[in-house]
Amino acid sequence: MVERTTVRLPPELLRAAKKKAAEDGRTLTSLIEEGLRAQLQTSAPDKKRRARFTLPVSKATGGVRPGIDLTRTSELLELLDEDLPIGKRR
Repeated sequence: MVERTTVRLPPELLRAAKKKAAEDGRTLTSLIEEGLRAQLQTSAPDKKRRARFTLPVSKATGGVRPGIDLTRTSELLELLDEDLPIGKRR
């Protein structure tokens, strides 16, 4: 059994698809069906699965140094510059 459905496409894509179908002497439906089948076939998951990778989690405790406001970018940049030699400052 074949089902009907509605697909929304950008006008330029629809025009190009209709033109291609006409050039090939086929229906727009058959062109879309072939494209979907090809896409589904190539996007099948690989049988070789990669080993799961987990990111390391920091065990550090503490927090922000007293007096530092993380919402004030210019102040943060100034504090970072304090630790740099003069030629390397921003």
